[in-house]
Amino acid sequence: MENTITNIAKGVGISLVVTFILLLIFAAVLTYTEISETIINPVIVMITAISILIGSSIGNIKIRKNGLLNGALIGGIYIITIYLISSILNWKFGLEMQSIIMIVIGVMFGILGGIIGVNKK
Repeated sequence: MENTITNIAKGVGISLVVTFILLLIFAAVLTYTEISETIINPVIVMITAISILIGSSIGNIKIRKNGLLNGALIGGIYIITIYLISSILNWKFGLEMQSIIMIVIGVMFGILGGIIGVNKK
């Protein structure tokens, strides 16, 4: 049980680090190119999905069981963490349709990453 909790925390941490790196790259691309700002929301959704997929896959490699549950936990904890940070940094934070979509995507990609991680040899 302790090993599972450690690996779930590791998966969430990896997801957060990957998100930070990808957001820095995206910010640089936005700054130094003529790319329209209308793509910000779709790119953030993709960055979130990719980050959770990577973190959940890596976090579940050593667990070797319950990939669906552990992946969903990684995705859910990641989303909760991001929304807590967002609510601290932005007082106008609220639960909107975009937020619900992010929660669903986070859990779905967490589950997918959990399945990949558990079945990776």
